[in-house]
Amino acid sequence: MLDLMRKKAGSWMIKTIIFLIAVVFVFWGVNVRDEGKSTIASVNGEPISLDEYNRTYDNLKERIRNQIGNRLNDEMIASLGLRKQALNQLIEKKLMLKEAKKLNFRITDVELETAIKNIEAFQTDGVFDIRRYNSILNSNRFTPETFEVEQKEAMLSEKLRSFITENAKVSDLEAREYFEYQDASVDIDFVLFNLERYKNIKLSEDDIKAYFEKQKESYKTKVRLKVQYLHFNPDSFKSEVKIDNDELLDYYETNRDEFYTPKTVEASHILIKVAKDADAKAVEKAKNRATEIMEMAKEGKDFADLAKKYSEGPTRFKGGSLGAFRKEAMVKPFSDKAFSMKSGEISEPVRTSFGWHIIKVDKINEEFTTSFDKAKQKIREKLLNQKTGNLAYDRADEVYEASSEGDDLKKIAALQNFTIHTTDFFAANEPVKGVKDGFKLSAAAFNLGLMEISDIQDLGDGYYIIQAIERIDEKIPDLKDVKERVKADLGKEKQDEKAKEDANAFLKALKAAGDTASLEKESAKFALKVETTGFFKRNGSIGKIGFENEIAKSAFLLSKKNRLPNEIIKGKKGYYVIRFKNRKQPPITEFAKKKKEIAERLLQQKKYQIFTTWVAQIKNNSEISVEDGFFN
Repeated sequence: MLDLMRKKAGSWMIKTIIFLIAVVFVFWGVNVRDEGKSTIASVNGEPISLDEYNRTYDNLKERIRNQIGNRLNDEMIASLGLRKQALNQLIEKKLMLKEAKKLNFRITDVELETAIKNIEAFQTDGVFDIRRYNSILNSNRFTPETFEVEQKEAMLSEKLRSFITENAKVSDLEAREYFEYQDASVDIDFVLFNLERYKNIKLSEDDIKAYFEKQKESYKTKVRLKVQYLHFNPDSFKSEVKIDNDELLDYYETNRDEFYTPKTVEASHILIKVAKDADAKAVEKAKNRATEIMEMAKEGKDFADLAKKYSEGPTRFKGGSLGAFRKEAMVKPFSDKAFSMKSGEISEPVRTSFGWHIIKVDKINEEFTTSFDKAKQKIREKLLNQKTGNLAYDRADEVYEASSEGDDLKKIAALQNFTIHTTDFFAANEPVKGVKDGFKLSAAAFNLGLMEISDIQDLGDGYYIIQAIERIDEKIPDLKDVKERVKADLGKEKQDEKAKEDANAFLKALKAAGDTASLEKESAKFALKVETTGFFKRNGSIGKIGFENEIAKSAFLLSKKNRLPNEIIKGKKGYYVIRFKNRKQPPITEFAKKKKEIAERLLQQKKYQIFTTWVAQIKNNSEISVEDGFFN
């Protein structure tokens, strides 16, 4: 497909960013062209391999870790169901591609090329960069061919999704009802039985022992490892690398395309949409509208303002600005016209498959080739990085080849004059301190047996060889070793029990009293203060409380006829008893301001519901099997 993209292969090492390149419903990192033979599931007879699953699962974990940081651990992975999510993604992908083929959907080479060139990760200064494209793919072990297949499948899935949901509509009544529901506000009184109120509860030794016996599994220590490792940092080999001017010049002459920048045009446009298969009347109507706008632009009206007001394209919010682009980046009629214009010129309406465009050329950037004198510093850095990287790997390989089963890495390092590093003990899913990617080193270490030497590991800042030297197995500790933790945990449990008991007694007394003044009377018996929140919305912060979903849900179920809830409410600070005070509906004048935003939000929700229902139906009608015990 992208022949131009295949002419040059980059070799820069950069962080994994492929997972950021996504269309809706893209299945990150699933390269089925390189799958292993071990089958863990099948969909209508089509296998899902263990390698395929592992890649999807690893990338799913990485995405979550990028969102929440180092808090991701085994317990959270289990609670989020990431293992099943990964398999579910693969199953749904295969089902969607099969259905798309049944419907004769396809992605043309032009569509694919345009989509890839519009991915920001592959652009430099807003323009598709072939060297960056190849570099990113290489660093993530993708070839252009395999990546393009993956992207094509993702686009095919999205095309199917659009087809399934295209009839979703939102009525004015639905938008109005949502507005009245979402923007309503309520005011309540409340009494808080704060857990801190009960922090001085006395704990007996017998209570502590009994609690520990009951909960001792929760105090079990994790398996912990200590490792020693060698780090072959490319930077430490710089003194061994010599690069002369002839080598720089040779690289420049051999790779002149790398220093060539083609002509680009910076332009803005106003799009009046018209379907590809529209009849002549609709085409003419759209053209007339475009002509009217073009005339306003040529009369001196601000082009950006006209774009914001009239354009039907996604760039209207940026005043129609497309930034700089190469000729091959746009559809042919658009590019042909834009590249034939002068700076400041405004075009007649131009027809493409999207509709009618009015183009304004803002600036023309002529082609040029960076001179050797200006390029040689970057060439030097590139060659230096390549050579030091190769040297680092070669040294690591020498050490690895010199080792054998049962060897002590420390002795091998001493013989070859390398510095050995020793870690503190760490658990699985804990990052190793002092290492750039401590999570990866940790993961590699837990795949080793005791005294086993790892393969060469690429952790982003060079190459590592790791050896697990000590292991502490999981065990239930003696009470004396965790007594303070046990006392703290038992204390919190007792605080919670007492606060809950008092709050329940308080609510029961309120319901028995029945009069509206009883909240104040009963709270005085507990030396507690009645407070008022002021008006708050369903998803907003509650005055004097903060964000508490359960309190908000309960409050909006109350009314003047039903002022008290059936149950006390557990919050972050303790237990709440609330009483309805007042409710108000949003002013209808606000609806007109929010109608468009609400309708769009509801439309997306409807599309999601329609699509997930459709996927569930397809699943129910398919033969899906998972290997017994796979998740055990």
